[in-house]
Amino acid sequence: MASTGAGGPRSPRTWWRQGAVPATAFVLCLLGGVIQVDDTLSAPPLAAWFVAVVSCAVLPLRHRAPLAALAATTAAAALVQPLGLLLSPLTAAPAVITAYSYSLAARTERRAAGAVALGAVVLLVASIPVTGDLSWQDASRIGAMAAFPLMAGVLGHSVRNRRAYLAAVEERARRAEESRDTEARRRVAEERVRIARELHDLVAHQITLANAQATVAAHLFDTRPEQTRKSLGELIETTGHALDELRSTVGLLRQSGDAAAPAEPAPGLSRLPTLIESFHRAGLEVSVHQEGTARPLPPGVDLTAYRIVQEALTNVTKHSGTRSARVRLAWNRDRVTVTVADDGGGARAVPSASASPDRPPPGFGLIGMRERATAVGGQLSAGRRAEGGFLVSAQLPLPPAKDTGAGGHSGADGTDGNSGDSEDDKVGGDAS
Repeated sequence: MASTGAGGPRSPRTWWRQGAVPATAFVLCLLGGVIQVDDTLSAPPLAAWFVAVVSCAVLPLRHRAPLAALAATTAAAALVQPLGLLLSPLTAAPAVITAYSYSLAARTERRAAGAVALGAVVLLVASIPVTGDLSWQDASRIGAMAAFPLMAGVLGHSVRNRRAYLAAVEERARRAEESRDTEARRRVAEERVRIARELHDLVAHQITLANAQATVAAHLFDTRPEQTRKSLGELIETTGHALDELRSTVGLLRQSGDAAAPAEPAPGLSRLPTLIESFHRAGLEVSVHQEGTARPLPPGVDLTAYRIVQEALTNVTKHSGTRSARVRLAWNRDRVTVTVADDGGGARAVPSASASPDRPPPGFGLIGMRERATAVGGQLSAGRRAEGGFLVSAQLPLPPAKDTGAGGHSGADGTDGNSGDSEDDKVGGDAS
């Protein structure tokens, strides 16, 4: 049964590993007591048994109390010289093992280095004979007694750094994987919102026009059959356009790679007359007024401006009890302001089951317009006007003009240098 904690049951492999290290150290300690000065072998004396038993008995504690285990094994190894045993790294094997373990478990590298170095110094001092000449063999044995724990400490330090490096690499890989997953989910969510916004603008516009044209046809069916026939023809044309655009959009979504043929350019303000004409056929009179000098827009801003006008006029057709609306484009140095307003007055030309005009239009139209404006760095406001009707106003950023003196200054003929659209460009009329 696998271990589940510090006090839980352990697997047979763990018990074997825990017992193998003290047993091996015990055998090495006894071997150190067997070797004599003249390189002969004899039975280990009682002192060798004592050092082996005392030093190896604390080895199972080297993981729970590594510093105490290091101190105990070092003290036991320091008794080798006073007890008359031959100095040998084999006798100091438990001290070597605990030096390695403490280098792995110490809180800081400074503590590990200090404790291991202190233990090596203790072994070095305890191994120096008090009396008698010191031969080169004795000096080598004394150096080995101090050097082996130091080598074990260096090895433990290297293993500790290696483990820390591998843990850091695994943590970075885990975080990178989480970041990739988060980024992928974010991109998927953004793409879903973008697709939903595009489909809403496309379907809502075309279906609203088709609904208005069908309602006009039903309203005039008995009194003006020629006008009814015309409205039905326009309805067929509108639904055809809706199906074509929807088929094109779904086709792009189903493609697994890049399109073989270039896609149709995204709509912009250049297609505003066509858009206004489509609302004219649905019975909405729209006037367009421009202020300032028009400039080319970046594709994203151009599409945003077009979609805002389209959705705002769609809301007027669906929810407002009026047959007229005003579109205003104000060009400034660093932004263009797109405003769509209706007065909300008068009865609708035809009956409708739309929402009450006393509250803002329901659905996702306003949300989508605000998201579009925010995506290109602009802002949008919408709400009822004090004098009646509904107002949608969006401020979209413009790139700096290449020639700042081209607009906003008086020309040679005394004009103000603007586009000259000081009066409303009236487009459309009653569908009836």
